[in-house]
Amino acid sequence: MEQMPTADELKQRIETALPGATAEVEGADGVHFQAVVQSPDFAGRSRLEQHRMVMDIFAGELGGSIHALSLKTKTPS
Repeated sequence: MEQMPTADELKQRIETALPGATAEVEGADGVHFQAVVQSPDFAGRSRLEQHRMVMDIFAGELGGSIHALSLKTKTPS
């Protein structure tokens, strides 16, 4: 059986994959997560590109151990 990731693990993986990013991740049931990710790398990119940058970190896991990931992305103000 696959090990279920924690919100803290997702946060660490996002912040490691996107240096300079900060992430707030919540997940009540261990398979549905909500994340707010702020990264200077999002500047000048469309919302779709920003979301793809985050989703690519979890390629192969979405729909599996991570059933759903709701995202909000933003650049530093």
